[in-house]
Amino acid sequence: MTTIITPRTHDLGGGFEVRRAVPSLQARSVGPFVFVDHMGPAIFEPGRGIDVRPHPHIGLATVTFLWAGAIKHKDTLGSEQVILPGDVNWMTAGRGIAHSERTPADERGRGHAVHGMQTWVALPKPDEETAPEFHHHAASALPQIRRNGAFLRVIAGRAFGEESPVRVFTHTFNVAVDLEADAELAIEDGHVERALYILEGDAQLDGADVPDKHLVVLDPGTRPVLRAKTPLKAMLLGGEPLDAPRHMWWNFVSSSKERIEVAKQDWVEGKFGQIPGEVEFIPLPER
Repeated sequence: MTTIITPRTHDLGGGFEVRRAVPSLQARSVGPFVFVDHMGPAIFEPGRGIDVRPHPHIGLATVTFLWAGAIKHKDTLGSEQVILPGDVNWMTAGRGIAHSERTPADERGRGHAVHGMQTWVALPKPDEETAPEFHHHAASALPQIRRNGAFLRVIAGRAFGEESPVRVFTHTFNVAVDLEADAELAIEDGHVERALYILEGDAQLDGADVPDKHLVVLDPGTRPVLRAKTPLKAMLLGGEPLDAPRHMWWNFVSSSKERIEVAKQDWVEGKFGQIPGEVEFIPLPER
């Protein structure tokens, strides 16, 4: 265990907090993951929910996974999909896509919880300008491993002898981990870069306490043992290192600063397309 990262916390109102662990000074990326956000846990009162207005992306794929709640995704391809706990929404932005994320009307009408992770994966340089795509994978489609008090779901890539059906562009390590109290899990060493995020619960790694809502960057080639002192929710992520440095500005990721400047202008000029049923949008930041 080399580095423990304390995320930056953003209060989006109504008690809904998002914690950003990557990028940070200690880790600009982990494998292909260039952005790691922990959403919640939060309880919304009836009539309230998540409303992320349409906004653009290039050069990346967004990965959404929930432990609680529901979020409706809509994009400029015409996709419209509600993600539920255990499902995976994988949106490949490639040369450009815009999307919105909102609490569905039926969920908004009652009190409800939201808890999950959203990460961004930088596409390899040859794939940065690939055609945008959106894929939804139901919870039942993901490999599930249950043993000795551990419940593992392979979100993307290969892990623990299983492979997710989610299409990835490079070697990827992404697993949802739920442990019962006193359960242990040896974290495999088959990926070059790995990190562990503790969403909830009291954890130990090789006998040392690890605070919840923190990211632990793991040493290469090691097989640390994660132990749950209480019921635990966690995520493993990482994989093959980036093939080149990436620039990040707002919602844009690219190996080229010039490409990001083009994307800025495209958003201002409305070139990303329209999302059916949406009239709002997030303006380009002035910074």
